[in-house]
Amino acid sequence: MKVIVLGYGGRTDVVREVERFLPIIERYSEVLLVDLSGEKVLCSYSADYVIVFGGDGSILRAARQMGQKQFPVIAVNLGKLGFLADVTPQELENVLDLARKSPLPVVDHLMLSCCVVQEERTVLEELALNEVAILNGPPFGLLDVELWVDGDLATIYSGDGLILATPVGSTAHSLSAGGPILRKDLDAMVICPISPHTLSNRPVVDSADRVYELRVLNPQPHTSLVIDGRAVKQLESNHRVFVKRAEPRFRLVTAPGHSYYRTLREKLGWGGQTRANSRIAPSP
Repeated sequence: MKVIVLGYGGRTDVVREVERFLPIIERYSEVLLVDLSGEKVLCSYSADYVIVFGGDGSILRAARQMGQKQFPVIAVNLGKLGFLADVTPQELENVLDLARKSPLPVVDHLMLSCCVVQEERTVLEELALNEVAILNGPPFGLLDVELWVDGDLATIYSGDGLILATPVGSTAHSLSAGGPILRKDLDAMVICPISPHTLSNRPVVDSADRVYELRVLNPQPHTSLVIDGRAVKQLESNHRVFVKRAEPRFRLVTAPGHSYYRTLREKLGWGGQTRANSRIAPSP
């Protein structure tokens, strides 16, 4: 079994845990690469698994490093929330032992291909795992964003911006903006306006098989295209942003004993108490 080990070297706890677990990982596999810089391009490697130490930010960085060649990811949660990184450090050795004996169950997740076209010339191409967003900037005036779907004008959103989120990204920025939660293995997209000026502009769920085009009619000096939390380009009025399903899919190992609704329950604090389970102390 061949593995690549990734993490964010700017966090001392990540560096410490990678150093602590590296001898254990080497007992079960051949380690092809340890990269804590987040800069190594991984498409030239052939690995069975990528082990990522950190939180969801580390996983987004790993997906970007893998690019068009997505390896199955064992995500070890060292972050605070960790919707994607759900293997605890205590579970890692058991997961490695299972992986050595037989392939681990893997769930494929939708990724997005985003390109920016200016005067019929592509000036930017990026992959996204969470979301593609257009965000306002100073002087923070009302932003008008046209949404075209398969070449037809759908609507013009007026507000602070617009988010196109994958099911994985539905629990990230889109959720904070009032969007719905989509099960992570769906092939669908959330179109979520940010602080829309028109109250009838609500989040919409549509198929991932469509081509979405965004045009900013009145960009501010710092209006930006943001992909997975990174501002990748300042947008001008002659920019057209195209978003569609990407060819590669993000591949996440399912940890034994973990389920989608267990993750939501634990990460979102869905610890509500039912009437049947409540225990009311008797009156004295």
